[in-house]
Amino acid sequence: MSKRIYLSPPHMSGDEREFLREAFDSNWIAPLGPQLIAFETEFAGLHGTPAAALSSCTAALHLSLLLCGVGLGDCVITSSLTFAASANAITYVGAEPVFVDSDERSWNMDPELLAEAIETELRAGRRVAAVMPVDLYGQSADYDRIVPLCEKHALPIIEDAAEALGAFYQGRRVGTFGRLGCFSFNGNKIITTSGGGMLIAPEPALVERARFLATQARDPAPHYQHSTIGYNYRMSNLLAAVGRGQLRHLEERVEKRRANFEFYRRALGDVPGIEFMPEIPGGRSTRWLTCITIDAEQFGADREKVRLALEAENIEARPLWKPMHLQPVFAQRRMYGGRVSERLFRDGLCLPSGSSLTEDDLARVAAVVRAASKH
Repeated sequence: MSKRIYLSPPHMSGDEREFLREAFDSNWIAPLGPQLIAFETEFAGLHGTPAAALSSCTAALHLSLLLCGVGLGDCVITSSLTFAASANAITYVGAEPVFVDSDERSWNMDPELLAEAIETELRAGRRVAAVMPVDLYGQSADYDRIVPLCEKHALPIIEDAAEALGAFYQGRRVGTFGRLGCFSFNGNKIITTSGGGMLIAPEPALVERARFLATQARDPAPHYQHSTIGYNYRMSNLLAAVGRGQLRHLEERVEKRRANFEFYRRALGDVPGIEFMPEIPGGRSTRWLTCITIDAEQFGADREKVRLALEAENIEARPLWKPMHLQPVFAQRRMYGGRVSERLFRDGLCLPSGSSLTEDDLARVAAVVRAASKH
């Protein structure tokens, strides 16, 4: 059996050891410490905005909703084509997720349907408390159109940039278009801290409040005193050390994943029925995952047959996210549109995209996909 090719495995540089050794040598093994402070400072410098390192992106989304005053009975409009954490965090605060379909040119939130959703929800007398666009698979949403819509209705944007660290839109880093931005360092992301996340905001007071809530909301007192409900959401000093080593190589990781995408496009772009995820005009996607759609009639096999053919060769591939409005737990929630995200889920496949893949690995993947076609 050939070696396993994973979808998006961690890629260590070696610099992580240096920072971990510093943490061990200084005995800063506790949750807070110099590595955590340095990681936040370096991340903040990259984005030009204060940052708080947390245990996950889900924690960042949850705290962002709390910081925006979202609560019981409110509505939050978000993308349907996303990972469940986006919608789950909304339910944590007692609010209701309202889903919006994707557009064809970015696969992210459709601004026209967002406008329809806002107007319809407000006319129905429901309180829309925030909008949570998702930057999918390393690509920015269309903020040129989303931001003015939200400003018109004085709605805060909570940017779920979990999958898009290192991406740009109109020359601006993704994660900086909202009142708050949230990132993931899960093991399969473009850089990883094993598990972890980051919250950023241009308002320093919001970030300070996030840190307070994330450390069990302990009041300043010599004893343990709490005047509000808090959470155990801070990143550990050790994981922050890993993050510092990873962050040093972010641009290299982006360039390698973009190169993976170009390899696949050259190798498979002429195969009837295969289309690649487009890049939004004015944006630079990280191509965190190379995503394709497969027209079963033209290609001669559907997406699932191709996935199984890859698995038979010990290659991991994954369908695109199942839209939230198709998930049993959210099936009764309101949805605007649906045609685009449903088609993308039906036909979409994520190919192995790790930054440590060799050209031989990529060629092996492409050969299996091509062999599955009737052409």
